[in-house]
Amino acid sequence: MTCVLLGGIRKGDIRHDASVGDVAATPILDWGHDDVARLYEDIAEGAIQSAQEFLVSAHRSVAANIRPVYGLDDRQPVSVTLSRERGSCSQRLAIVEALARRRGIATRVCGLVLRGEFWYPRFRRLHAVIPKSVLLAWPEFLVDGRWQDISEIVSPAVVSALEPFTNTGEETLFDAIGRAPISWGKSVSCDCLDFSEFVDRDLGTFESRDVLFEEFGQTMSTPVRILVDPVFRNWSASG
Repeated sequence: MTCVLLGGIRKGDIRHDASVGDVAATPILDWGHDDVARLYEDIAEGAIQSAQEFLVSAHRSVAANIRPVYGLDDRQPVSVTLSRERGSCSQRLAIVEALARRRGIATRVCGLVLRGEFWYPRFRRLHAVIPKSVLLAWPEFLVDGRWQDISEIVSPAVVSALEPFTNTGEETLFDAIGRAPISWGKSVSCDCLDFSEFVDRDLGTFESRDVLFEEFGQTMSTPVRILVDPVFRNWSASG
């Protein structure tokens, strides 16, 4: 049975209206930090890039340079993730958001409560301790006058021979968005990776991941997170 004692997600039935997003730095998206500035300059390199080109480059850079691990602290500042050169999918996504905001691209997140079964294949022997519900901050970016989620932007324009996402081995969720768009909705028909069966609640959109986690908490309760994160943040997610 899935462990419910580990969960730290607070209850809430009010769905947020569409957020207007923002470009401001936050405690998590601390894009004014020197480490974020250096990565931004490495990606931009003085070249003229469209917003989409910049975001694709940012995603590729993070995928290549930030080692995937099972970090549990979703509120960890981007600068800390960069200094450690490793991070969870959530922490790596936050880096892309911070870089976008530094570029002047507005971001927001969709709050999704996923069933813990989504991670069963990756933790085959640990089903009993996987939280019943997992809170995911799924980034969206204001590009060309409309909000697009991270997978719409960084995945190829044409997807051929779509391979399923197994949530095992070297490919993490962060990596998968580089090859195919992802659908979390229940009525979307597309050439995409459809994960709608794992969505328990769509909480709406939030100005930042800071606001989402402030209102709903994190997946793991604070005492458990403090105890086990030092182990998980060094546990490689690349198989």
